[in-house]
Amino acid sequence: MSTDFQRARQELGRRLRELRVECPVGRLTGTELAQRLGWTQSKVSKLENGRQTPTDDDLQAWAEATGRPEAFGELRARLKGFESQIRSWRRQLAAGHRPVQESWNTVVSNSTTVHEWENSLVPGLLQTPDYARGVFARHSRLQHSPPDVEDAVRARMKRQEWLYRPGKRLNLLLWEGALWARLSPPDVMTAQLDRLTGAVGLDTVRLGIVPLAAELRLNPANAFCILDNRMVAVEDWHAELWLDDAETIALYRRVWNTLAESAVYGPEAQQVIARVRRSIKP
Repeated sequence: MSTDFQRARQELGRRLRELRVECPVGRLTGTELAQRLGWTQSKVSKLENGRQTPTDDDLQAWAEATGRPEAFGELRARLKGFESQIRSWRRQLAAGHRPVQESWNTVVSNSTTVHEWENSLVPGLLQTPDYARGVFARHSRLQHSPPDVEDAVRARMKRQEWLYRPGKRLNLLLWEGALWARLSPPDVMTAQLDRLTGAVGLDTVRLGIVPLAAELRLNPANAFCILDNRMVAVEDWHAELWLDDAETIALYRRVWNTLAESAVYGPEAQQVIARVRRSIKP
């Protein structure tokens, strides 16, 4: 867990403690508050000490039990403020992949320029429906989320309309290893590589591929996406990080620029894709 996230959770815990101690009808002990709420005393302690993330319902119940129902808005704003930084997949996928994809559709639609680095699979903006279907199916099983694969695929394909809008620009860097990852049957992989080849010629796309044999100035670490100069999204297995401070955005842009120095473009990128495509056996 990030230091910033933990610090924000501890600050929220301190505010919860203030509300308990300064209850209008007199100071409440942790045990008394737990009894009012029907909770264990350990839950009250964990929330106040920043060792557990409260839900909206927890915060509303706390505000009402301490005689300060008007404080709920403030508490919820604090929670959303630091939750926007670490968006757990467990929470995001509670209703399936489709709502997450629709949320991303809005984020991307409001962006003009996207810089993306991907080191393990073809990114969503250039996936074919069949390739996307396999990705969603695997992640649905992994996360034990509702299996809304077809709805998620349709939402992701809807996002690709962004590529054909005037003034939009996708600057994509792909590690060649992502092309070799056999995440789908041969016919699906072949179609996906053909889709990438065609993307090289799009006016709104600049596709660079970092060959396996390229000399690297940085290790090809985790994938990330920079949307204009306002946000960076980084995916991990447990959560998606949304980072919006200027210093962090600038750091990720330097990483992207450094990786781009090792990439090939145009006909050379197409040659790399063709080499991988020839290796696929029917």
